[in-house]
Amino acid sequence: MPTRCAPNLPRDRARRSSALLGASLAALALALAAGGSQAAAGPHGHQARSCHAPRYPGLGYFTSLTVSGVSCSTGSQVAVAYYHCRTRSGVSGRCHGRVLGYTCSEKRNSIPTEIDARVSCRSGGKTVTHTFQQNT
Repeated sequence: MPTRCAPNLPRDRARRSSALLGASLAALALALAAGGSQAAAGPHGHQARSCHAPRYPGLGYFTSLTVSGVSCSTGSQVAVAYYHCRTRSGVSGRCHGRVLGYTCSEKRNSIPTEIDARVSCRSGGKTVTHTFQQNT
C-alpha cells in the first residue's frame, strides 16, 4: 500500500476558497435580486398591478383600475362602492366618507357635460386607484 504524503495544502485551500467564493457570490446575487424587487415595490413589498376595470353603474365608464396589496376583485368593489358614495349627493356629487374601510381622495377635471377624475383609496398598505369618465 503506497503511503500518501501530506496533502498539498496551498492547492486544496485555493480550491476550497474558490468554491466558497463562488457559492457566496451566487447567494449574494440571489439576495440582491430578491431585495431589489422588493425595494422597487415599496416598503411593504406589494407591486401595483393593472386590473380589468369593472362595469360602470351609471352614464360613463371606469377607464382604469390599479391595485396594490389587494386583489383585483377587491379593487373593483372599492371603485363601485366609491361611485355609489359619490352619487348619493347627485350626479356630480363627491364622496366625503370612508368606502369599505378605505380613505379616498379625488382629483377632478370637469366641464359642464363631463367629469374626468382620478381616485386613490388607501387603507394601511393597501391601495386602489381608479379613473373614471362620467357624463353629467
